[in-house]
Amino acid sequence: MIPAGFDFSGRVAVVTGGGSGIGAATAMLLGRLGANVAIAGRTVDRLQSKAAEIAEASGRGCIAVPTDVRDEEQVANLIRRVVEHYGRIDVLVNNAGGTFLSPLSDVTSKMWDKSFALNVDAAYYCTREAGRHFIAQGSGAIVNVSSLAGVHGTKGGAPYSSAKAALQMLTRVSAAEWGPYGIRVNCVAPGMILSERVTEHLEKSNIDLRAGMANLPLRRAGKPEEVANAIVFLASDAASYITGETLSVGGGPVLGGPRDL
Repeated sequence: MIPAGFDFSGRVAVVTGGGSGIGAATAMLLGRLGANVAIAGRTVDRLQSKAAEIAEASGRGCIAVPTDVRDEEQVANLIRRVVEHYGRIDVLVNNAGGTFLSPLSDVTSKMWDKSFALNVDAAYYCTREAGRHFIAQGSGAIVNVSSLAGVHGTKGGAPYSSAKAALQMLTRVSAAEWGPYGIRVNCVAPGMILSERVTEHLEKSNIDLRAGMANLPLRRAGKPEEVANAIVFLASDAASYITGETLSVGGGPVLGGPRDL
């Protein structure tokens, strides 16, 4: 039985970056809670395979819509196709994003623009296009996926940190302006999450993850499913009086002071 407040039956959700990692975990959970889902991404084969997997596991509809969310026309087509296929849209998860690390002195204008295009512009395009339907129907929930880099900053990640901070402010302003229409807009800020891509990078780079997590209260990296839980909560009726907030999902605060208490 689906817990009260978490029943998405009859609702339609769009998840960008839905072919893997946090996006795929979120789409799967939404489907299992009763939603029909559309996942968007650029890797067609992976996207279609994941859509079939979600549909089979959840028993709900899941369509793959190949989309480069940095392109306004492709985003408009994404939302149009979802509405044509399912007849409505109720939830938007702006999960697509990406990062690279570089000293600020080496960051080029192209690198800066690329980071904002993927992490901010794309969410704006999706929010704008889905928002038209939300406003018309008088309801809707948007969850943006930021990063702890947007909360605390990351050395060597000025473009990414700045872009994710901008996404958090887009969340607050969207929530304030669209709340009277029955639309809620929230954000999650994950820390180190072991998605497929991150795990592959760590293995190739021979990085000692355990040492890197030693200062976290929970002493470990997170899983995509743990972020998906937070996203789905914010999209659900269980969070019906929450809007304009950014929820950190990062294993706890890293504080100064004695190491062992």
